[in-house]
Amino acid sequence: MSVDAEIVRRIAHLARIAVAEEEIEPLRGELNAILDFVEQLREVDVEGVEPMTSVTPMAMKKRADEVTDGDIADDIVRNAPAREDHFFVVPKVVE
Repeated sequence: MSVDAEIVRRIAHLARIAVAEEEIEPLRGELNAILDFVEQLREVDVEGVEPMTSVTPMAMKKRADEVTDGDIADDIVRNAPAREDHFFVVPKVVE
């Protein structure tokens, strides 16, 4: 795929970037170089290659999946202007 000057203008418009007329040709060359590189990447055989999140192998750090109330309900509502038990009391806004 090749990018022409009209496509550069359209991309700039969609990205809300002001591009001067003399900047269009250099941008066209840069965009074409990027697209050429992407085409090169498509030629790489990645069959059987596992996706990875890092170049160094590591195990995900996981915490135990336990449901707790945090044991700090009183601390959370302590500074509330109005509260009832462990809940915030707010004025009614819809009737």
